[in-house]
Amino acid sequence: MTGSSSTLLWILLFVVMIVGMIIQKSLTSKFRKYSKIPLHDGLTGKEVAEKMLRESGITDVEVRPTRGMLTDFYNPGDRTINLSEGVYSSRSVAAAAVAAHETGHALQHHVGYSMLRLRTALVPVVTFSSNILSFVLLAGLLLVRVFPQLLLFGIILFAATTLFSFVTLPVEIDASRRALSWLERSGVTGPEDHKYAVSALRSAAYTYVIAAVGSLATLLYYISIYSGSRR
Repeated sequence: MTGSSSTLLWILLFVVMIVGMIIQKSLTSKFRKYSKIPLHDGLTGKEVAEKMLRESGITDVEVRPTRGMLTDFYNPGDRTINLSEGVYSSRSVAAAAVAAHETGHALQHHVGYSMLRLRTALVPVVTFSSNILSFVLLAGLLLVRVFPQLLLFGIILFAATTLFSFVTLPVEIDASRRALSWLERSGVTGPEDHKYAVSALRSAAYTYVIAAVGSLATLLYYISIYSGSRR
């Protein structure tokens, strides 16, 4: 890549970083705001997840509490929905949206959603890559003139994490779609509070979009350095 291309990549990375910070701040702000809005149906996050599981015919998934804020996740390995402190026992719109979203992943697992299977298959590769990625990239950048193959190896590892980011996008968007559809259909959210659930999950989706774009821009930057070293 030319010098102008590298400059454009730097600008893109900077823009992505700023936008990412804004989106993350917006998500945190919305979660705090919607955590104060009582849920129409009055259920806790745990009860929302359990109700969605029952109505979806899923009987082998356990709902558990976990520490932290916005640390909610579904573990396909042990088939558990792990809800953070601000979600598990809260009776707010935010808690319902997050709980239903994580249950959406359990539903994906139950029906064999292909993109979730692909993401799960990539986890060991990404875990391995993440453990050595920083070292390989740093060493590769320092030795790029004498041992460019090391940077190329780092680029391959980073490409795996970038692929994971893009595979994650449809998984997260589909989980939110399932969650919002069920929340409205089941009557857990009413006409007044459903729009807040939509807003919260939409903001969460934006964080995955910006993460994927940022990962791609960073990958292209490393590729530009490697290409320059080959001249």
